[in-house]
Amino acid sequence: MSPNDNRMDARDWSQLGLLSILWGCSFFFNGAALRELPPLTLVFLRVGLGAIILLPILRARKICFPSASGWTTFFAIGLFNNVIPFSLIVTGQTFIPSGLASILNATTPLLTVLVLASAGEETLQMRRVAGVTLGLVGVIILKGWGIEARPGQGIGILLCLGAALSYGFAALTARRLLKDVPPLGAACFQLMASTVMMAIVAGAVEQPWHLAMPGAATWLAVLGIAGLSTALAYIVFFGVLQRSGGTNVMLGTLLAPVTSILLGWLVLGEAISMREIAGAIVIGSALLVIDGRALNLLRRVT
Repeated sequence: MSPNDNRMDARDWSQLGLLSILWGCSFFFNGAALRELPPLTLVFLRVGLGAIILLPILRARKICFPSASGWTTFFAIGLFNNVIPFSLIVTGQTFIPSGLASILNATTPLLTVLVLASAGEETLQMRRVAGVTLGLVGVIILKGWGIEARPGQGIGILLCLGAALSYGFAALTARRLLKDVPPLGAACFQLMASTVMMAIVAGAVEQPWHLAMPGAATWLAVLGIAGLSTALAYIVFFGVLQRSGGTNVMLGTLLAPVTSILLGWLVLGEAISMREIAGAIVIGSALLVIDGRALNLLRRVT
């Protein structure tokens, strides 16, 4: 199936659900790790450990490294997919709570639709714009707006919106520059490139070698965000991206709040409110609108 078809099969929907879980966990891991680590150092550890985790798998699969000129592609993708958005999100989370950050992150599909359409990569279909907008409304209902006046809150909101926009440019860059690269290779190479960039940025700004050694809980959060929300998530991400396109893969940000609430109910026994149920129903309806098959079926019936 070509990405231009803007359709996803059962395999992609299941992988999108997995991706939403992995991405949804990142806000929790960030919140825990930021108690002892500055934001840029956390991003450096996230991409660096993510690359280290993937390297042995890359060697086992006998995937070759790109040529010297080929690394330009992965530095570009790493910049828009990791360095800029990760740094903006974790810095934004020092000003705003994780719940609000996840709502702002859910604007990613809408901004991706606009970026890809402006660049001529995907057609600007009104059902997709309407569906993504409806999904964002569902996220707000599900999570609750809950904005409280805080110092620097406006800065935090702008930083998280900037991260969402950067993801849109990452999808555009990957669509244009990635040609026949296995998802595992794309995930590992862009993380390696991002590690080099973040080593320079974090070293210049925060000098992490002067920091006190974090505690065990912080290291567990770092390993969680590197192994689950980064290494594994990007293997899934690039697979769905290559098969179904940039806008579709970013729908995971709409599903992430739903899956996090479901996990809390299934694993932790947390109660689910009627507001959360209503928000989940709105998000589900939005995904049906975006997919288009429900509207086609309705046309045939009428």
